[in-house]
Amino acid sequence: MGLNVTDLACARGGLAMLEGVSFSLSSGAALVLRGPNGCGKTTLLRTLAGLQPALAGEIDCPPDAIAYAAHADGLKATLSVAENLRFWAAIYGTSDIDTALDQMNLRALAGRAAQNLSAGQKRRLGLARLMVTGRPVWVLDEPTVSLDVASVALFGDIVRHHLAGGGMAVIATHIDLGLPEAEILDLSRFKARFPQAGTGDFDEAFL
Repeated sequence: MGLNVTDLACARGGLAMLEGVSFSLSSGAALVLRGPNGCGKTTLLRTLAGLQPALAGEIDCPPDAIAYAAHADGLKATLSVAENLRFWAAIYGTSDIDTALDQMNLRALAGRAAQNLSAGQKRRLGLARLMVTGRPVWVLDEPTVSLDVASVALFGDIVRHHLAGGGMAVIATHIDLGLPEAEILDLSRFKARFPQAGTGDFDEAFL
């Protein structure tokens, strides 16, 4: 299984942002998205994740193969760290939270309510959700926001482990995660020439 994108066009707020985006990922591969703010990185990731329709083109990947992590951490404030992970594991039909607790350095915080975590700790917990999904394709929008240097290195290790196990990742980031084999895709070259009206759907609902 892989992720194959062909001539994809994406819209934000009903206007075309990107067109002609094509790339392929196979098992163990990562793609890093680059480009200036507003170029369409988030729009592309949300389209890949199925949160908004494409204007044109094809995304060849089973919808239940993709796990998406954006700026919202998706935490339930009154649940503990462990309870949050158990909740998401149950949603995705998995059961192992121990690996996520250990690899994201959350074991000592397992019993603490999410509302009492620091911003960086919440971010680590939000990213730990990826590890309990059991899904092979990680689609990540600026995943290192609020992380300190040590936590960025920790997350880089986790992404490399995911890839080594045959997983895939599409990441919008300007931070070096230590993925020397990752392909870089500059979205500036796919800017829509004529920002025509899109589908008309209100695709900001999940922001």
